[in-house]
Amino acid sequence: MIYKIFPVSLFLLISIFLNNTNPVKTQKPVIASVLTPNADLDIETKYSALNSNQFSLPNIESFKEALKGFYELKERGLVQKDILTLVDFSLSSNVKRLWVIDLDTNTILYHSLVAHGRNTGEEYANSFSNSNSSYKSSLGFYLTGEVYNGKHGMSLKLDGLEKGINDNARERGVVMHSANYVSNSFIKSNKRLGRSQGCPAIPEELLKDIVNTIKNKSCLFIYHPSRSFEYKKPLFS
Repeated sequence: MIYKIFPVSLFLLISIFLNNTNPVKTQKPVIASVLTPNADLDIETKYSALNSNQFSLPNIESFKEALKGFYELKERGLVQKDILTLVDFSLSSNVKRLWVIDLDTNTILYHSLVAHGRNTGEEYANSFSNSNSSYKSSLGFYLTGEVYNGKHGMSLKLDGLEKGINDNARERGVVMHSANYVSNSFIKSNKRLGRSQGCPAIPEELLKDIVNTIKNKSCLFIYHPSRSFEYKKPLFS
């Protein structure tokens, strides 16, 4: 019986040896894959621990979408700051729907009104475009760029990261700037916030602080429930 058992034992030993000595191929992990299957739980934990700093919290749906994109961009080395700017265009323009979040301290730094494009909708944003002269907002993930002085004064350039969705942002001149029509007084007089030509315009009194916080390669995400992403595939090609 020994001569029958020996070849089987030898085969098993050789298999174990080969498995332990063969080099393992490694590759840079894709965040979309790393996030599964506990991604929702991880993000919900992060959300629950947010320091609101006496501001209202964003909706968890928009926060989830923003955070998974941020993680992937961070992994790819595109984002260089742990700052996330979230704009929720599912909300009325008459309420504050922009959040600047420090993900290092998990603290909301700013909560602000923000305008959408004039052809994107009246009080609510419901139509989006990546085309020149559309006067519409574009959804998705952006990388913040450099500060410059333009026709609106101090402004922040934005680079859209999603092909066909917002990648014409720089060519279109879609930037963050301030406007006097982004104010509670304008809402009171007109029943809605003023609208831009497609830029995420913010109040004049907050521009300097917000721009200096988010400039130079932080993540900005404009959310709307008409678009959503899946964890199982990368968000960016």
